[in-house]
Amino acid sequence: MAALQKPDKLVVLSSALGWTALIGSGRVVKQVTLGHPSARAAVRALDPRLRENARPGPWNRSLVRRIQAYASGARQDFGDIEVDLGPLAEFRRQVIRRCRQIPFAQTLTYGELAAESGYPGAARAVGNCMAGNRIPLIIPCHRVVAAAGRLGGYSGPGGIRLKKRLLELEAGR
Repeated sequence: MAALQKPDKLVVLSSALGWTALIGSGRVVKQVTLGHPSARAAVRALDPRLRENARPGPWNRSLVRRIQAYASGARQDFGDIEVDLGPLAEFRRQVIRRCRQIPFAQTLTYGELAAESGYPGAARAVGNCMAGNRIPLIIPCHRVVAAAGRLGGYSGPGGIRLKKRLLELEAGR
């Protein structure tokens, strides 16, 4: 008899960064959306296919506490958190793997991340990869910036303002 797969869990939390919604199963995170003005907006920002298979309820309380601590300015490293990236090309897997290694309060440019991932000259493709990141904070795409210290883009709510806020938070400002 096949083991029944437990449904994914959906958690919504409030923090100093606004409302955050998480979907995960077991110890694996499938999506995070943060910086929303309401719980409803955070939930609506989730991938509808993931959302329809998730049930609200408590899940990974340790991660929830860590996200709230991070939002309040505590140094947090999410490198130990397992993520489900779904089906991705090897390029994207390499870029995400290297992005997860960027230390707290440090940044790389899109070009540096491309080169360090084994794809020199692919800065624009790295930018597209970061724009499609469905697990921000855990995959710290906010730490990837444009050349010459410009912030570049950010696909989360509030766009570049949220990216700047995350970088300032990590810098202790």
